[in-house]
Amino acid sequence: MSVMWNPWHGCHRISPGCGNCYVYRRDRSVGRDAGIVRRTADFDLPMRVGRDGNYKLQGGREVFTCGTSDFFLEEADPWRAQAWRFIAQRPDVRFFIVTKRIDRFHVALPEDWGAGYDNVTIACTCENQDRADYRLPIYLSLPIKRRVIIAEPLLEGVDFSRYLLPDKIASVTVGGESGDGARICRHDWVVDIRRQCMEAGVGFYFKQTGAKYEKDGKLYAVPRAQQMLQARKSGLSTI
Repeated sequence: MSVMWNPWHGCHRISPGCGNCYVYRRDRSVGRDAGIVRRTADFDLPMRVGRDGNYKLQGGREVFTCGTSDFFLEEADPWRAQAWRFIAQRPDVRFFIVTKRIDRFHVALPEDWGAGYDNVTIACTCENQDRADYRLPIYLSLPIKRRVIIAEPLLEGVDFSRYLLPDKIASVTVGGESGDGARICRHDWVVDIRRQCMEAGVGFYFKQTGAKYEKDGKLYAVPRAQQMLQARKSGLSTI
């Protein structure tokens, strides 16, 4: 079972892929300013204990961390060391951290990190070729045991081939953009990244088509409820 842990909330736009992100869409819907970074009431969720003395966050779960923010936000620097301590104290829980700020990975990194914690996956996002060429060399150089590349929203065709090292990259996740003002995702881009992954022996996951999906010269408007379903029906995923 998967759960969400948001120790802090908020985001700052730093690349072309951020303007229509989930954080901004969600906050706009409730009249909240996503540009304000704040520590949440769930900050200590991994350490909470129930009346029976057991952790409320049960072992064996995968926890998606900072799904409405970024774990390596500069504004969260004062809180990150403590968040890492929570993660280190829960080796029975798998923490999945997605970031577009991989160049800030070393800020407040635990002294006992070593080659990485066994229970942490760090996923690096790359929405276009420019960001892939900037972020992935950094990503591959870091002491991380479990790595996943996420190309979502995919904004153009991307050549990942030089970075798909099967001993370092477990898989690549691809998805189109959702929400108001979503940009086009082209089927050819998705298929080409799949080919790259298969040739490298790396897993491939097509998560969603996005709201505007172009295939064989035809542009499809895909309702949000159908975007993941249509991606699954495509049969392109290898994992």
